[in-house]
Amino acid sequence: MLVRFTKMHGLGNDFMVIDLVTQRINLSEDKVRQLADRHLGIGFDQLLLVEPPTNPEMDFRYRIYNADGSEVEHCGNGARCFARFVRDKQLTTKDVITVETAKGKAVLTIHPDDRIEVDMGAPVLLPSAIPFIAEEQAAVYPLEVDNQIVHLSAISMGNPHAVLVVDNVDQAAVETLGPALESHSRFPAKANIGFMQIISPNAVKLRVYERGAGETMACGTGACAAVVAGRLRGLLDENVKVYLPGGALQIIWKGGTDDSVMMTGPATTVFEGQVFI
Repeated sequence: MLVRFTKMHGLGNDFMVIDLVTQRINLSEDKVRQLADRHLGIGFDQLLLVEPPTNPEMDFRYRIYNADGSEVEHCGNGARCFARFVRDKQLTTKDVITVETAKGKAVLTIHPDDRIEVDMGAPVLLPSAIPFIAEEQAAVYPLEVDNQIVHLSAISMGNPHAVLVVDNVDQAAVETLGPALESHSRFPAKANIGFMQIISPNAVKLRVYERGAGETMACGTGACAAVVAGRLRGLLDENVKVYLPGGALQIIWKGGTDDSVMMTGPATTVFEGQVFI
């Protein structure tokens, strides 16, 4: 079957986006992996599916698959691309779009300057809900990995994250600690691993080793988790610019357990295409 798709990116975190409102297909994990291959397929960090909502109060359903074929709960950079896609494809004319995800409702706002703001919801800090194995909730947890003890914050932004504060993000052991922590036994559902360097109370540098995708150019939920972690440690103010390898995101979190994390950044269309599936 010939299927229309759009290649997009949010700060270099790249996506294949498929409209399943006007098209119908079935995708296996093997097919997702084939499409994700950067030499033999389309190539992407995540596949985004735009579907009709199952909840009539929502505008769309938003589903995300990693390059390894696994379905995940949320993707912040993908959410911005999702908003741009449904507007560009005239699937909606709204400036404020509500979508249902595997973890609940997300609200996407398209601003006149084309920046897209995503209400990422309140962070989840309770270990059992992240999920993360710990005796009690804390801002920082010690964890043994590769014969050393690291100190990290554990947070869910709809998907599980670990955040480490490092002196120099360019020299951080992302290639070794990333995969070791991603699949650590204390993260039963695996985790995205963030390495954050504090520049000032209003700015950080961040690299993220994403669960099922490896290190990416940018990670929206990772940027949100990093700011939450920095706030919990008393290192950051509520309005923070997060510099990722692919560019910068603006993250705002007031610090209350019920306060949503707000993420603002760009979304870019690269090309349109068709592929046999």
